[in-house]
Amino acid sequence: MLEIIILVVILALLFDISNGWNDSANAIATVVSTRVLTPLQAVLMAASMNILGAMTSTAVARTIGTGIVAPADITEPVVASALIAGFVWNGVMTFLGLPVSASHALIGGVMGAAIAHGGIEILNLAGLTKIFTALLTSPIIGIFFGYLFMKMLMRFFANVSPGIVNKYFGRLQILSSGVMAFSHGMNDAQKAMGVITLALVSGGYLGTLEVPFWVIISCAIAMGLGTAVGGWRVIKTLGHQMLKLQPVHGFAAETSAIVVIAGASTLGMPVSTTHVITTSIMGVGATKRLSAVRWGVAGKILMAWVFTLPMCIGIAWLAYKILSAFGLQ
Repeated sequence: MLEIIILVVILALLFDISNGWNDSANAIATVVSTRVLTPLQAVLMAASMNILGAMTSTAVARTIGTGIVAPADITEPVVASALIAGFVWNGVMTFLGLPVSASHALIGGVMGAAIAHGGIEILNLAGLTKIFTALLTSPIIGIFFGYLFMKMLMRFFANVSPGIVNKYFGRLQILSSGVMAFSHGMNDAQKAMGVITLALVSGGYLGTLEVPFWVIISCAIAMGLGTAVGGWRVIKTLGHQMLKLQPVHGFAAETSAIVVIAGASTLGMPVSTTHVITTSIMGVGATKRLSAVRWGVAGKILMAWVFTLPMCIGIAWLAYKILSAFGLQ
């Protein structure tokens, strides 16, 4: 039904907006907290770079389109239910000021709706193994990269005064923040592209999982709009409450996260940009001393991460059952 496809596209764009809203902190929390850029300058730069990054590649979109469930095994209401779950969870967590993984939210949503539609056996276990391997290992790599890169910078600039270090790294942080926003768009915006393409294939509107240009540009703009709104509570959590940052710390965390995210995007592997930048910040903070990281705040973030997947599976399952009750299957 064309009406359902239109609904899926609208929900996917809303999901992308909510994704950018929560994830704006990924690119600008450090550069705002260190006062290198004003909040307005930061969000405008991040939104622009998000859009450019989203138009660079579709490798992640193709992974999302086939890795969770085969397009032939689902219907448009399954995709709509998944997007409802992701949008609701992103919105609630952003309101609470907690960074969450939009990747986990969307993947959990697709899983829950697919299970409600055809049972657990329709899930692509091989594809999910690849996806979850990337999602679970990337934060670990992020914390190690952050720690090692910051240690390297500390050793290299050990005899330089803190004032000079922060002056020059403040300028470099503008660059690293922009590239971080670019890599965020390169990975995260593609997830909604993949879901829209999945719905178009399952509905018979496309013959292959090649992402149409109008899907690419629509998702890129939606992600940019969400980032431009700015999830200020999340930015406060990451940029101020978890760790006191100087420009050199922000540069180290962003550069470490960029390496992980861009590498995964090139390989077509969806990762949580939120998890990667957060653990990179933790790794950088641990070089000062373990107590420099406010682990109580980090614990709240971790709990939000843990609950994201099961909650979105449950919300999507319920959303599909409600749509089914109205004759949409």
